[in-house]
Amino acid sequence: MAEDMRPADDAVLAEEEQDVAAEHDEKPQPVFRKLEEFVVHRLLPMYCRPLGDYRWCAQWWKHSEAVSRFHALWHAWEVLRYEPGTGMAVWYRDHLDPHLEVLLSSKGPFSACSPEHHQDPVPLPSVPAPEGWFEDEW
Repeated sequence: MAEDMRPADDAVLAEEEQDVAAEHDEKPQPVFRKLEEFVVHRLLPMYCRPLGDYRWCAQWWKHSEAVSRFHALWHAWEVLRYEPGTGMAVWYRDHLDPHLEVLLSSKGPFSACSPEHHQDPVPLPSVPAPEGWFEDEW
């Protein structure tokens, strides 16, 4: 009788292994669907302190560097929130703190702004390189 049950047991075991593998293959869904949701509902409520020497612009979304850095922070947060133990500590140390230091500094992307007044950023000038200056990079 034990031999008769062996193929069925193997089939159940194989199915359980497939279920476990499928669970590991599923990608977690992000908490926030858009960058603005992350900045407005996670980042800004968490960072409550006087600005002092820091600079901020309520129209942060008009600053391409800020948008790029906030994207990096958001994506890192979405990944690191699943890391057990130190995931969030790593996010603060390696991602949030260095980016906020740049974003909010007096020389950062909001340097000409205040919370009440937005000043359009002025891109750095660039002169086109002579033909052939760069080799094919890809």
